[in-house]
Amino acid sequence: MITKERVKNKRLLTKRMIIGGGGYPLSAAPVPTHFCRRRCLLLPVACKLTKQGEHLLSALVIAEDPAASTGLLRKFVASSSKQVALNTLSHLLSPSTSHPRLRNLAFPLYLMIRQETWFIWNAKLVADLIACLYKQERFDEAENLFSETVLKLRFKERDLCMFYCNLVAFHAKHKSIKGFLDLCEELSQLVFQSSSVYIKQRGYESMIGGFCEMGFPDRAENLIQEMKEMGLKPSGFEWRSLVYGYGQMGCLEDMKRCVVQMENDGFTVDTVCCNMMLSSFGAQNKLSDMLSWLKKMRSTSIVSSIRTYNSALNSCPNVLFLLRDFKNVPLSIKELVDNLNKDEADLILELVKSSVLDQAMKWSSSELKLDLHGMHLSAAYLILLHWFDELKLRFDAGNYGTPSEISVVCGSGKHSSTRGESPVKGLVKEMMIRMKCPLRIDRKNTGCFIAKGKVFKDWLCREDSSIIP
Repeated sequence: MITKERVKNKRLLTKRMIIGGGGYPLSAAPVPTHFCRRRCLLLPVACKLTKQGEHLLSALVIAEDPAASTGLLRKFVASSSKQVALNTLSHLLSPSTSHPRLRNLAFPLYLMIRQETWFIWNAKLVADLIACLYKQERFDEAENLFSETVLKLRFKERDLCMFYCNLVAFHAKHKSIKGFLDLCEELSQLVFQSSSVYIKQRGYESMIGGFCEMGFPDRAENLIQEMKEMGLKPSGFEWRSLVYGYGQMGCLEDMKRCVVQMENDGFTVDTVCCNMMLSSFGAQNKLSDMLSWLKKMRSTSIVSSIRTYNSALNSCPNVLFLLRDFKNVPLSIKELVDNLNKDEADLILELVKSSVLDQAMKWSSSELKLDLHGMHLSAAYLILLHWFDELKLRFDAGNYGTPSEISVVCGSGKHSSTRGESPVKGLVKEMMIRMKCPLRIDRKNTGCFIAKGKVFKDWLCREDSSIIP
């Protein structure tokens, strides 16, 4: 139960956080998974719902009363495998579930699942459930689960710390300020009372990442200073969290300042950190700053990635506008640049100087393959234009042999917003038609375009080719 004393402490904690005047270091939320490498903070990605799970949720939607819902849940658990049951529970717990109205059934489903012989108690799953209950304001049930878990882990300090860190992360994932503040108190007390450097380091890591995720990067920066005063060395993880936090809030000068401090603290700026900055610049339409950082990445040999392309090109409104009509998109980089303003054109010309194309392309005597997986539509478009240019140059130079087969892998749309309708596949198909390119959809794999190597080379290097102006 939430006691009056605990409510009072929470109010004091809230006041300290807002004023920024000392008090407990506040913990927080999940660190973005694209740069989180700490095992204790990695949040599970919501799995795609199985067909059995889909049938259950469809039946629950039309169930007329609670008793009918309970019966459906019991029948489902009794007839489902461990994987299917836990997958469905995970789907209901996710803030991004496609069935938010059914989220209140996650707790009764959990109670039924844990009675199964195959069930193994898992503190991380319980943390996810507690956060979900808090979001629904079912505080008594959440407190009972919380107390039960703390009792199980009270003699295992590291496991208890992991539980707190995960629970703080899940509360922030649900954007639950109440749950977030309640756990701030618990985790900060554990950090201060523990003599373990590991506990302190993990606790601060969670707090700093969480503050940044919840929109309080200034408090996260104070905690980094507090770590140093306690003799703890912040890792690159904490610094990247801070850079990302300021960037997401649009505080670009603070973001740049933190990058300098990060380098002064002995950490190099890597691809992940640069991609965060590029994303932040793009969100504020600072294309000139983005261009400067792309040039810095190239001059300091920081490798660009597919995410670099995605972040940069998604910030180019004119590129995105052109891609609204596949039948009229420019079919060469020169033509594309001529249709853009100077900022976007300079960005395009800088991007094609990177090694991202080499990362996406594999060349052997048997096959030349371009893999567009992971690329957003704008990135796939530019990579494809760059690929045609590069292949023509290589074939004309005569330094490369002719592969037996050419393939472009773009996926069939399994992960698209509309299943089976891949925007990238639609773009590639339309471009191939307009270019009269011999690449055709593979009958054995509808997410792949293929052509004979010699036929493709002859087409690309023909005298009247207009791909390279």
